[in-house]
Amino acid sequence: MAIKLIVGLGNPGKDYQSHRHNVGFWFCDAIASLYSGTFKKETKFLGEVAQVTIAGNSVRLLKPTTFMNRSGQSIQALAKFYQLNVDEILVVHDELDLDVGMAKLKTEGGHGGHNGLRDTIKALGNKSFHRLRLGIGHPGNKAQVADYVLHAPNKSELEPIQSAMIDALQVIEDVVQGNIDKAMKNLHTKA
Repeated sequence: MAIKLIVGLGNPGKDYQSHRHNVGFWFCDAIASLYSGTFKKETKFLGEVAQVTIAGNSVRLLKPTTFMNRSGQSIQALAKFYQLNVDEILVVHDELDLDVGMAKLKTEGGHGGHNGLRDTIKALGNKSFHRLRLGIGHPGNKAQVADYVLHAPNKSELEPIQSAMIDALQVIEDVVQGNIDKAMKNLHTKA
């Protein structure tokens, strides 16, 4: 099944744009830049939307402006309007359980404590959407997680995060065409 919607999870506004929690937004911005898309505020979808063509497929990019914990509202509004199936959606998010600089594709699964994923699963009533998990590492202590994700990565973390995003961009055409297994193999077996 081809991917018709790529959602980057994050928090809207200048105060949040450099935070680890916003790597999903960064990835959508990178796709828009690479494929000449321009984000426009779409009130009915509670987010910013861009349309691009990737490997001959029309794909919408979405950055919800609902704040992380309500991401599902925005995703559900767009998916319902365009009558998208859950398996035509790729959600890009920060992942505490992956080391900084790792990028992993995943189909289905729980929310792993990620509030953006939790709300998305709840709003879609289904967890069989695809995910691109961008590793931001873990602060080591559960009590520090909220503070950690709401701060910018330091320079030594930023480069590996950007490298992981570049690796993921190199398989995005396969992902969009529905060749998820091939994309996973190429992404997960990076030297």
